[in-house]
Amino acid sequence: MTDEPTPAEALQQQLDQANQRLVQAELKNHAIRAGIIDIDCLKLLDSSALKLDEHGNLPDAPAALARLKRDKPWVFRQQNSSHPTQPPAPEPPQQKSAKTMTHAEWRAAREELIRRR
Repeated sequence: MTDEPTPAEALQQQLDQANQRLVQAELKNHAIRAGIIDIDCLKLLDSSALKLDEHGNLPDAPAALARLKRDKPWVFRQQNSSHPTQPPAPEPPQQKSAKTMTHAEWRAAREELIRRR
């Protein structure tokens, strides 16, 4: 007798490992969105009960992370109550107008344009 699994058992084992990796990836994704400080803190969460649905999503992840956040709040970023709103988005860089340039900036920009031709 050999201890090697049958091809069907080996295939099922590979499928189980792939599903477990997918569960971990989905869990990491949800944890980042929830504001976890360190991904290694997911080891504190029992992910054995989490299962993928038919679409490959992890519907129980938000509830599991909420329990972890309730039990171990230091694992997540704390909201700053002094600034409840989000900071404004940075403005995209704009080209500097020749009217607002110094003479030296204008000469450097002009020389750069001439070199590109």
